[in-house]
Amino acid sequence: MNILYGVPGEGLGHATRSKVVIGYLLDQGHNVCVVSSSRAYQMLAANFPGRVHEIRGFHLAYKHLTVSKSRTAALTLRTAPENLLINFRKYRELLCDFEPDVVISDFESFSFLFAKWKGLPVISIDNMQIISRAALDIAVPHQERGNLTLARQIVRAKLPGSQQYLISTFFPLPVIKERTTLVPPILRPEVLALRPTKGAHVLVYQSATTQKDLVAQLQQLPGQEFRVYGFNKEETHGNVQLRAFSEAGFLDDLASARAVVTNGGFSLISEAVYLHKPVCAVPIPAQFEQFLNAAEIEKLGYGRHFSTITPDNLKAFLYDLSGFEQALQTYNQQGNEVLFAALDKALAVI
Repeated sequence: MNILYGVPGEGLGHATRSKVVIGYLLDQGHNVCVVSSSRAYQMLAANFPGRVHEIRGFHLAYKHLTVSKSRTAALTLRTAPENLLINFRKYRELLCDFEPDVVISDFESFSFLFAKWKGLPVISIDNMQIISRAALDIAVPHQERGNLTLARQIVRAKLPGSQQYLISTFFPLPVIKERTTLVPPILRPEVLALRPTKGAHVLVYQSATTQKDLVAQLQQLPGQEFRVYGFNKEETHGNVQLRAFSEAGFLDDLASARAVVTNGGFSLISEAVYLHKPVCAVPIPAQFEQFLNAAEIEKLGYGRHFSTITPDNLKAFLYDLSGFEQALQTYNQQGNEVLFAALDKALAVI
């Protein structure tokens, strides 16, 4: 089967999990053509030479660690005319060089619009659709209700009318819309190969490096060892080690960590849960999907959800690690087999 696979370029979580699915599809004998942008394009092109086409995507604009809706809208509008022209040329390339039977999209618009133009079925594979297609079981505070409304509007506008929605999630929720299947998170082979141990350090991942006081906050817990990724530098500040990015080094530190402190990003939280690592989740403000992931971590007893990283919050989290570890023992996932079976079933009826 000829498959057009769309991967957004914002962040590498989409690319990392799409790489797993694309590899599986190729192993099953399918012919896959990929469209992506930015860093995701670079990563996927290196792994699937000759199969990946570069398009123009959009980028999130941050202001004081918060996603700026006005800045993102302005950036998108400013680049839209040029992006549309370049993407239209890519449409023509694909029309001449590749005739897909189906489109698979990981929350990516170009491939979806291509499918609508060509009258092709679409399979959605991502974690975001849970916001719209499942009944949330957490209390949404007043200050998050506007973010939830906006998130639902965005999710509903993405990939409407797809033939099947495969939603990856570490927390089960009641499905409220048809053609929707919940599957466990997509895990890369490198994570599946890890054998977790319990070391002395806490792994800290800080994606928004403008939080200038992070090191100072961590230094106020001198009895704890923190290994921090996100600043992309090698420095030691007492009990705080800043580490330059290395996939092998990061995975080693993840596998041997006693706990993980991160934002509300789905990929790392999912990997930590799979490895039974307690999670302290501090979501980036104004991103409801991150709020949801963090709230579910606390609801399930897998860790804590805080709005900021402070010494007191970290102390409260670390004090309860044994309880989080016990709750995590109930989580079980057999690799990516459930997803692959659901994907095979969806493709079989096209």
